[in-house]
Amino acid sequence: MWGIETHEIKAMAKARRNATYLPDAAFPDNLTVTTDIEEAVADAVDVLLVVPSHAFRETLERLKSLPSPPTSVAWATKGFEADTGLLPNQVADEVLESKATTAVLSGPTFASEVALGLPTAITIASTDQDHALRLAQSITTDDFRAYTSTDLIGVEVGGATKNVLAIGAGISDGLGFGANTRIALVTRGLMEMTRLGLALGARKDTFMGLSGMGDLVLSCTDDQSRNRRFGLGLAKGANVEEARKAIGQTVEGYYAARAVRDVAARLNVEMPIVEEIYNVIYEGMDPQEAVINLMRRPISPE
Repeated sequence: MWGIETHEIKAMAKARRNATYLPDAAFPDNLTVTTDIEEAVADAVDVLLVVPSHAFRETLERLKSLPSPPTSVAWATKGFEADTGLLPNQVADEVLESKATTAVLSGPTFASEVALGLPTAITIASTDQDHALRLAQSITTDDFRAYTSTDLIGVEVGGATKNVLAIGAGISDGLGFGANTRIALVTRGLMEMTRLGLALGARKDTFMGLSGMGDLVLSCTDDQSRNRRFGLGLAKGANVEEARKAIGQTVEGYYAARAVRDVAARLNVEMPIVEEIYNVIYEGMDPQEAVINLMRRPISPE
């Protein structure tokens, strides 16, 4: 189910923890491990999906096909759908046909720190403000705080684009460039993210929040980020498949680089950093050359 082998599910059920990715985090007593999606959502008031972007549509379709589909669906999935260029909320609208109230959870979170109970803040966005507030209240604790937004597009664009830019930050640091280069990439990357979001109908102030600047800075500066580590691997000479294999988990930025570039091209939005990262991943460009290309771009107003 969703790329997880049956023996892995059985191992988690027996150990009451995910020994591969979060070995120090024991499952709560009220959490049941199952491969049966109908059992998983039975009697649930709210359903939260946490799957890679390439599995999002399939998971929604499985939910829709249930005898009693859920009427409240939220997700923590980040990224444009590769084949269509749709954001998760657009995919959900297509599949669920507005028969469920929807929301997205996003923001600067590393699972290991959440599992350890370290203070963390996220954003929950829904076009239904009262629904976003109810969800936020339901998951907020003394060490996990949720803020609300009605800007689904902005929150999702931030989550999709930051993964690509984190690859760029990893490439930059892997090549031995310093803090000056990294902060230039983060700052100009934030501008690219914002331009794309505005073209899609987002609000500018969303990108100054947790799901925009917050998630971007986190992913670009900490080696817990899979996307950043992927970029480090590319800079050190690994090819794309070697770098992906070394991570051992889904590298969302790998898929997002193509999707974000395609969406930007369709909307005529200038995203030079994303373009160069795409060239490194999909066109075999030398990472050093990509940096030179960015530095030699014509001077323009900030």
